[in-house]
Amino acid sequence: MKLVYVFDAYCGWSHAFSGTLEQVIARHPDLPVEVVSGGLFTGQRRVPIREYGFIKAANVQVTAQTGAWFGEAFNAVLDEGTFVMDSGDAARGLIALRQAAPEKAAELAIAMQKAYFHDGLSLSDAKTYRKIADDFGLDSDAVVGAFKTAVPDADFQLAARLGVSSFPTLIAVKGSNAYALARGHATVEQVEARLAALL
Repeated sequence: MKLVYVFDAYCGWSHAFSGTLEQVIARHPDLPVEVVSGGLFTGQRRVPIREYGFIKAANVQVTAQTGAWFGEAFNAVLDEGTFVMDSGDAARGLIALRQAAPEKAAELAIAMQKAYFHDGLSLSDAKTYRKIADDFGLDSDAVVGAFKTAVPDADFQLAARLGVSSFPTLIAVKGSNAYALARGHATVEQVEARLAALL
């Protein structure tokens, strides 16, 4: 059995799920975790962040429900308003990091979200992936090179094949069957109960 985590690096609810994901991984070190990028902000949805006027209020709700933290640097990006979230670029970044350390894919995905939601860094900027790679002791030149050439379509297509239309979604894959452990936010206890039923 393996876990498949489908998230979007620019999704506040995915960011909020990071704590649950970390705890589930810590409790099941034997379970491989595959991380797949969803395409939340692609095509016509790539617009200045100010056009998503609901984000600030939504993040207050996310914090109230989950305790997730949004940093001052991120809130400054939100207030300035011109930044464009591009899930294609974020997916390319995940692919580059994932290639460098597939066994750390979940931790790297969480690091991407912290770079954005804590530090206000762009997930379209190669320097962001260089910093994450350095923090994890990876070959940062290789990661940056892979970021520039990666193609995100396979991730988006896999998310669609798995029937994922909202983020985050955590799936357990057992043989040819897939079981949803979490859609949107879920506590560690909720995920563990669903996982125990499969194990």
